[in-house]
Amino acid sequence: MTRPDALQPQALPEDYAPELSLRPRRLAEFIGQEAIKANLSVFVKAALQRGEPLDHLLLYGPPGLGKTTLAHIVANELEATIHVTSGPAIERPGDLVGILTNLEPGSVLFVDEIHRLPRTVEEILYPAMEDRKVDIMIGKGPAARSIRLDVPPFTVIGATTRQGLLTGPLRDRFGIVLNFPFYRSEDLLEIVQRSCRILGFGIRPEAASEVAKRSRGTPRIANRLLRRVRDFAQVDGHDTIDLGSSRRALDALEVDASGLDRLDRLMLSTMIEKYQGGPVGLDTLAASTGEDAGTIEDVVEPFLLQQGFIQRTPRGRCATALAYTHLGLAPPPTAPNLFG
Repeated sequence: MTRPDALQPQALPEDYAPELSLRPRRLAEFIGQEAIKANLSVFVKAALQRGEPLDHLLLYGPPGLGKTTLAHIVANELEATIHVTSGPAIERPGDLVGILTNLEPGSVLFVDEIHRLPRTVEEILYPAMEDRKVDIMIGKGPAARSIRLDVPPFTVIGATTRQGLLTGPLRDRFGIVLNFPFYRSEDLLEIVQRSCRILGFGIRPEAASEVAKRSRGTPRIANRLLRRVRDFAQVDGHDTIDLGSSRRALDALEVDASGLDRLDRLMLSTMIEKYQGGPVGLDTLAASTGEDAGTIEDVVEPFLLQQGFIQRTPRGRCATALAYTHLGLAPPPTAPNLFG
């Protein structure tokens, strides 16, 4: 039997409910990721012309870049029903069997955090994705027997921030694999302006640019910062966000001009002040900063690496010359300089 919470909506975290209204619902409304949109448009049109489900789709990249949003957009473009679950919610093979056998023909099964599926559950998913069959065991011991059930045509859309944690057999069963890079500043600017219109609040172009610049290349962060900036402007009695309001709010939130927040600066300062800029291991950094190693690796490091503030080596993480400069310190001659 399917566990009752496997497909049930979970409690909405802070700011998630308002974000739902900011999400685009069609490919034409989705801003940025032009290569992904162009390819998906072709794949969706071809599937519709053939009257077939879209090939199984894997979306991977850092958090907050629109993987969940795009999964819902694909379902809308296919005019298909979408069933949403996550890897941790499906604990037993029977949970997945119940979900698969109750799918409507042509529907979409979206599995967030698909890298966290238990291995026993993955074994059920393999034949379902490839042959549209599921095998279940009835009985135990010598009387046990296997029954193969048919599964209606469907599309699995998997989302993950850790593609490397997917097993090879599961990854190979996705016919379409798309990687989400960080967003360009001009795309984030457009996202901020669109979100502000939806929220019914005005924003000056230079203020929108300031929010976009400090959003770490991530739409989710841009929308979160925008709502907080709106709060400051609203309390000040403004109906339009200007540059002064945006800077005051972002400074109060401890987000600097490069998009680094308190945790980012703490990590850099810890590497420089306690470990002479590195190399230093991930677990040592986690213990020194009081943060979870997974948070540092998945949330903090990708942006710092992309911006050239740190370098990852076989011996550990090293702060670059740019990190010293950003913190107002003189870099030593031994500090890596990624930009010449």
